[in-house]
Amino acid sequence: MLARRIVPCLDIKAGRVVKGVRFVDLSDAGDPVALARRYEAEGADELVFLDITATVEGRRATLAVVRAVARELTIPFAVGGGVSDVEHVNDLLRAGCDKVSINSAAVRDPALITASSRRFGAQCVVVAIDARRAPGTPSGFEVVVDGGRTPTGRDAIAWAAECERLGAGELLLTSIDRDGTRDGYDLALTRAIRDACNLPVIASGGAGAVKDFIDVFKEADADAALAASLFHYAELAIADLKDALAAEGIVVRRDPVTVR
Repeated sequence: MLARRIVPCLDIKAGRVVKGVRFVDLSDAGDPVALARRYEAEGADELVFLDITATVEGRRATLAVVRAVARELTIPFAVGGGVSDVEHVNDLLRAGCDKVSINSAAVRDPALITASSRRFGAQCVVVAIDARRAPGTPSGFEVVVDGGRTPTGRDAIAWAAECERLGAGELLLTSIDRDGTRDGYDLALTRAIRDACNLPVIASGGAGAVKDFIDVFKEADADAALAASLFHYAELAIADLKDALAAEGIVVRRDPVTVR
């Protein structure tokens, strides 16, 4: 059985790590380079870096910050924010990340997924899906874009299946309803996405306690669980979390996975 992954997330704004609730009311959470260094030392399996205002500000993720973080890491490192074309994917990979997360641009131009996958390989292409509960959609979950600001009317579960057909290698699924609330992952959403496709699914949004990680792995069968503020403010140590997961029979890695 593949080990379940623990993935800290660095939400970046103006070169600093920030954290909010449902993508708003942001507060400073530290320096991205220092946090990246800390998470590798603490045993994180991977790291995600998201420039959360790049798309709405009409710009690209800051390559200088990506390079600075990449220099500190040997574990896999994914970057997203404002990715709008294949050349930007190329620039980010050359800046030192291992995967690129595409979100709003993929919804607006699904061919970007295929083009990126063909050029760089599916293993480099993560499609981020921000979803919220919406009774008017077939599954009850709707895709939103622009940092959670813009509804699309697109069914989230159908979109996940389409992403697999288009060539994505992984899905980063964020529940907008749960983001920053610490009420637990949206298990129904995560399970529905898990059942809709064969891609690895990173669950995000709502982690507040060890039990939430246990639930998302056991009940929703997520491949990885992402969290931010719990780790940023040292409320939960990654080593302690992995000990608790292992005690529940959940397979986790005890040593970081190096790729460089």
